[in-house]
Amino acid sequence: MKDMYAILMENIMIGGIYRNVDVHISGASHTPPSPNEAYKQVKKLYADLPYKTEMNGIELAAWSHAEFVKIHPFIDGNGRTSRLIMNYQLMVHGFLPISIAKESRLDYFDALEGYAVAANLTPFVDFIGALEEQRLDVYIRAIEQQQHQNTQHI
Repeated sequence: MKDMYAILMENIMIGGIYRNVDVHISGASHTPPSPNEAYKQVKKLYADLPYKTEMNGIELAAWSHAEFVKIHPFIDGNGRTSRLIMNYQLMVHGFLPISIAKESRLDYFDALEGYAVAANLTPFVDFIGALEEQRLDVYIRAIEQQQHQNTQHI
């Protein structure tokens, strides 16, 4: 994750280094842990990943994202890094990568806050699942259009 962060933050700031100061997330009720605690929680996140076998791919992607951003291990770029982790998890499990439109940002932040404050992952899983469904619908429509065009040329 530190390497991904370093690549994401290239030419912006020095990446790949966990924060050594306390941070606060503007507009959030949740306060990320102290730097030492954040480091411990990141290690726990790594350790817990292989044991999340009860989760389907979308749940695991949502959990990975929400847990990482709750820990907030870097000074800046945590959201970008967590979305990259989420999309990696989605693709590993056979899903399409998703993006979060500006129009959905409030719902996105609310769902993440629900996890950070009350450990309620369901709204975020539902949010990610709905975005995945929208992406799949685009592909299905494209396939149907291609099939329709192919049958017209026969």
